[in-house]
Amino acid sequence: QVQLVESGGGSVQAGGSLRLSCAASVYTYSRYYMAWFRQAPGKEREGVAAIASDGRTTYADSAKGRFTISQGNAKNTLYLQMNNLKPEDTAMYYCAADPALTLMTMLYANRYNFWGRGTQVTVSS
Repeated sequence: QVQLVESGGGSVQAGGSLRLSCAASVYTYSRYYMAWFRQAPGKEREGVAAIASDGRTTYADSAKGRFTISQGNAKNTLYLQMNNLKPEDTAMYYCAADPALTLMTMLYANRYNFWGRGTQVTVSS
């Protein structure tokens, strides 16, 4: 069983930055695909960024150039550095992990079996 806990959310003005963290109960980087998703009220859950066990990453078009997914040195923490935040980035952000994904499906929410409970990000206009 993999347990994930997100932190680092908050309220910022447009153009600001936040760094989200996801603490994993077990070592995951070499065995799991991990990702960040977000969901705004009334909208579907959206894949933001994902990282494979070999370090390859993929990003949603809306995140490219602004967000960076990475893993801590201990390899039990996942990060999402978010720069130049926009009001449309406002959402609950979730950390997810799964041991059996492919590079083509890393941003598909229905492929992930393990989820954190989320951390809220609010970006003011």
